[in-house]
Amino acid sequence: MTINEQLRYWGAGLVVLLLGLWLLSDALTPFLAGMAVAYFTDPLADRLERAGLSRVLATVVITAIFLLLLIGSIAILLPLAIDQVRQFIQDAPELAARVRDFLTVMSERYFPGGLGDQTSFIQQGLQSLEEKARAASAAVLKGAWSGGLALVDFLGIVVITPIVAFYLLLDWDRMVAEIDSWLPRQHADTVRRIARDIDRVLAGFVRGQLSVCLILGAFYAVALVIIGLQFGLLIGLVAGLISFIPFVGSIFGGLLSIGVAAVQFWNDPVWIGAVAVVFVIGQALEGNFLTPKLVGGSVGLHPVWLMFALAAFGSLMGFTGLLVAVPAAAVIGVLSRFGLEQYFESRLYLGSQGRPVEGDVDI
Repeated sequence: MTINEQLRYWGAGLVVLLLGLWLLSDALTPFLAGMAVAYFTDPLADRLERAGLSRVLATVVITAIFLLLLIGSIAILLPLAIDQVRQFIQDAPELAARVRDFLTVMSERYFPGGLGDQTSFIQQGLQSLEEKARAASAAVLKGAWSGGLALVDFLGIVVITPIVAFYLLLDWDRMVAEIDSWLPRQHADTVRRIARDIDRVLAGFVRGQLSVCLILGAFYAVALVIIGLQFGLLIGLVAGLISFIPFVGSIFGGLLSIGVAAVQFWNDPVWIGAVAVVFVIGQALEGNFLTPKLVGGSVGLHPVWLMFALAAFGSLMGFTGLLVAVPAAAVIGVLSRFGLEQYFESRLYLGSQGRPVEGDVDI
């Protein structure tokens, strides 16, 4: 079989795989989550095996630890987060009114008569914001019952994911060996090298960045709660979660927190400064210590490329797309670098004599 025929077959298989993922995206979420758990805990299972445990016992121990951490996190954090979301929904109209009053006072202090005129388009916009906040709050409260389906989906993920992870982790090494036997013999070494590069990128980035997210989320949440910021726990957890994209969590969380603090503490700017200091410290901690130590600079996933992958796959496949985005970005990045290596060694780049043609620039 020629290389062109192989490329056609592999290309057709890739298209079928991507189409299947897109069509089944709603049902794949717990299975992809379970696969991710199995993939990232397989090194721990291997270590436990080397320590003398059987594969079954190692899998049971890891699954039990995972379940305890999952249930403990849900039991502790979920009620707090739900309470803060509920409080935010109830307080949204009042917050909108306070924003309007705050801006009105500030404008009259620095621009006498600026917003005092009820015909001002800014004043009208703020009044419209307050009315929309009231309407949105009512709609959310009325739709709480319909949100039961989302709760069922969430519980399905919580129940199915550990089961899938258990069976995949139990058979992980056998599955890898089986897939390796499917590789075309002529290109098996090359495919294995690419797979090792993908594994290195994923392991280095995801494991490290998840650690960064957990540390930053805990830091932001605790610090904002100590300061007394409204919804500080929710804002801190969200800021830590979206820190999966470098710098985005600190910027988004900082702007949101400072905005809430400006409304809550507008008569006491010291606390507004304290909120800003929390995110300055968090950014310094992330950039100078956490990311270099836990993630490193050799993973090869540029933040802009990661943001694009999350946006693209999220728009195509929803939450499932967000789960697929980082592995897909890593695979595409590794394949792109491999393609460039082949290009720099090809006659297309070197010319017909197998050497750089006149005028080429060494890059």
